[in-house]
Amino acid sequence: MKFNYHIIFLFFFSSVVAQVKNEYATIDAVMNKIPAEKTTSTTDIADYINLNFKSESDKIRAAFYWTATNISYDIENMNEPNFVYSSSEKIASALQNKRGVCIHYAEVYNEIANKLAIKTVIVVGYTKQNGVVSPIGHAWNASKIEGKWFLFDPTWGAGYVNNLKFYKKLNNNFFKTSAAKMIQTHMPFDYLWQFSNEPITNHEFFSGIVQKDKPKMNFNFDSEIEKYETHPKEEQAFEAAERIEKNAVINNLIAEYLASKKEEFNVIRQNKNIEKVAQIVLDYNSAVASLNDFILYRNKNFRPLFSDEIISEMINTPLDALKKCQDAIYGVGSVGKDNTSNLKTLKSQMAQNIKIATEHAQFVKDYLSKNKVQRKLMFTKTR
Repeated sequence: MKFNYHIIFLFFFSSVVAQVKNEYATIDAVMNKIPAEKTTSTTDIADYINLNFKSESDKIRAAFYWTATNISYDIENMNEPNFVYSSSEKIASALQNKRGVCIHYAEVYNEIANKLAIKTVIVVGYTKQNGVVSPIGHAWNASKIEGKWFLFDPTWGAGYVNNLKFYKKLNNNFFKTSAAKMIQTHMPFDYLWQFSNEPITNHEFFSGIVQKDKPKMNFNFDSEIEKYETHPKEEQAFEAAERIEKNAVINNLIAEYLASKKEEFNVIRQNKNIEKVAQIVLDYNSAVASLNDFILYRNKNFRPLFSDEIISEMINTPLDALKKCQDAIYGVGSVGKDNTSNLKTLKSQMAQNIKIATEHAQFVKDYLSKNKVQRKLMFTKTR
């Protein structure tokens, strides 16, 4: 589902930020040597990483380092509505131009990591710096390394913006960051992605004060994520919306994201209903074809003559099928306003054909109750 707000990022420094000592100089050096022709697709980048590194920790460092140091923040297009582009389009653009905003960094890192067989997700939310909450959304990542979740922000790790100019400077504070540290500056819309057994609320993130006397939540995020991943997409959207509402909708940014998850749920459900309708239409058309075969047979005065059982089956099979289709179509939920009229027409056609089939079935029932002479007279009367 594509969100109806701009995910952009401005990161301002007002003071010097302490850097974590680079323990990965050897890995970074290898990634600096990747041939240029190997950087135009995430598959080639992942293949290069797999060729040079063995452990998940080394591979994820390589993915983060390449993303953070090879993509520059796109100041000129930071207000562009990125929701109109698909994930593949964002990735292709970032790799081709080596520029992008936060969602581009997150998409590129996400795809490289997953192609390295490292479970990785994109997390969306909002941020806070120097006690000030940003009014715009942000995207970052989480990866499961050797059974444990860590957080990564390749955008904030790439450098910073000052006076509408991007300064490239690797920041390892946002590489393999713990959930407890990341929550100080990054707040997911959905608390599932806080990776905490006691998620904080939006009020607490805004104020910077964790309520000490609130009831214990005892939220097992590991098991909840596992369950979430097994659910259909529409259930995932519905569950996310529930968690977002539970965690307090305190500004327009959260409200917009909540609305997008509800819309996502509705769209996915409607699309599934449309798929159901498509299958029902196939069954319906097959039943109508069988009904037409019977009508053609009746127009030929039941010639060649079949057994009573076959004649009865010839009309009752399509009649039963039509009734089954009618039951199924009335069990389908919303298909969206653009399809409501078509659905109404389909229901009307079904009712009309069931009426016709029922009349033919009654004719057959009467026909089978009579002797041979009476049966012939029935066809004479219909001429």
